[in-house]
Amino acid sequence: MYQHLFGPVPSRRLGMSLGVDLVPHKVCTFNCVYCECGQTTRLTVARDAYVAVDEVLGELEHYLAHNPRPDFFTLSGAGEPTLNSRMGEVLAFLRQRAPDGRIAVITNGSLLGDPQVRAELAEADVVMPSLDAASEATFRRMDRPSPRVRLPSLLAGLEAFRAAFHGEVWLEVVILPGYNDSAEELRLLRDALVRIRPDRIQLNTLDRPGTASGLQPASREQLARIAAGWGLDNVSVIASAPSSASAEGYRTDAGVAILETLARRPCTAEDLARVLGSSVEAVVQQLAALEAEGRITSTAQARGVFYRLAGAE
Repeated sequence: MYQHLFGPVPSRRLGMSLGVDLVPHKVCTFNCVYCECGQTTRLTVARDAYVAVDEVLGELEHYLAHNPRPDFFTLSGAGEPTLNSRMGEVLAFLRQRAPDGRIAVITNGSLLGDPQVRAELAEADVVMPSLDAASEATFRRMDRPSPRVRLPSLLAGLEAFRAAFHGEVWLEVVILPGYNDSAEELRLLRDALVRIRPDRIQLNTLDRPGTASGLQPASREQLARIAAGWGLDNVSVIASAPSSASAEGYRTDAGVAILETLARRPCTAEDLARVLGSSVEAVVQQLAALEAEGRITSTAQARGVFYRLAGAE
């Protein structure tokens, strides 16, 4: 069982994505109310070698030797990947060892004001930052950042990164009713997006259980209205995770793959079936066995029954 890799998992934006986790659960600069990975356990902006990068590179070497290429190698996981001070080494390794592969980095954008972070990210093909608010009050209420992260510096970092980066920037905006969907908040967001100039703007909403109670997802109709109201030609609404036409990137060690995936985020049986390229019925049998062993637990939510590692609530 890999300690630092997970998947490939079906991503709404990246197809079949092999996740590379560079920080322990849950080291982050934010503690977002909607985070599917759970509460932040270490809220920090300090860059450090949080995991043994030599182990990460060894796992990647093993994966490359025994599996077909995924659609993307994606630095993401259960925290903020740019916090790892050796992130650049991982990106350089992937560029050298898998030159035909594509590399993405999913980040909250909080460290893009650091020139060293921007230089390391130059090796990526796609960088996917997030921006949920363009007012300080909503930013702090929704993303609950470290006290050392202020919105003006975050926005300036996004603009500086876009100006220097030669790859694509896909910026995600998570819409949460009652948080950032008022006319004023949406106007401020649009103004910020125009200044940042990302290649794509992707509207998303709550899909899995968050860290705060009482959260409700926006409807697709609401997201479509927001996209239309902004009047920008690069805005899209993110749909559910797509099925892949090919099972080449899928894992065959089902039980291990399920546990690796649930270690990062809760999933339904349908989510896991897409990870494995398997039937839902087969996955349900695996989940029942793991639950009987006390290794996972289940919780009913609006979108279905979500499974997670035991003790991860």
